[in-house]
Amino acid sequence: MDKQTQTELEAAAFRRLTRHLASRTDVQNIDLMILAGFCRNCLSDWYQEAATEKGLSLTRDEARETVYGMPFAQWKAKYQTEATPEQLTAMAAAKKHD
Repeated sequence: MDKQTQTELEAAAFRRLTRHLASRTDVQNIDLMILAGFCRNCLSDWYQEAATEKGLSLTRDEARETVYGMPFAQWKAKYQTEATPEQLTAMAAAKKHD
């Protein structure tokens, strides 16, 4: 596989992942962190870091909007719930395995 095709496939997979996460607003970031060790914010940070490596200026808010499909503050107000005691306990346990 040539490099251009690989890049196009990776970009398509990224777009599909962000669409999937946008459609699963019921899944909280803390749940993703507990189960997978990353969340939408991590993905946003990685996107911003990739832009920086290419010499591009991309703010944290711009990167988050790319991943969330809307401004982060809007997503947070609309979909984010308060973490439950069970989620906080599971998150603490998951961090011990890092």
